Amino acid sequence: MMSATASLAATHLVPFAAEELDKNKVTPGVLGFLVFAVIGGAVWLLMKSMNKHMKRVDFEEEPEPTAEPAAASAAEGAGAGRG
Repeated sequence: MMSATASLAATHLVPFAAEELDKNKVTPGVLGFLVFAVIGGAVWLLMKSMNKHMKRVDFEEEPEPTAEPAAASAAEGAGAGRG
């Protein structure tokens, strides 16, 4: 719920804003630029951090040592049952 002073201030400021607003020339202004610059800086820092972390990754896929004997024994067991 708005207080009486907030309501009074809003009713006095709305006509001033309507007179100053040129609908053909609305721009985001300094605040819009600052928000965009902060977002751009955050993305740059995140990309820099991601590149640093990706350089640390040393990935060479090797089969698990327990998977090979299980597959080999299953193949031997299937072959022994047929003959």
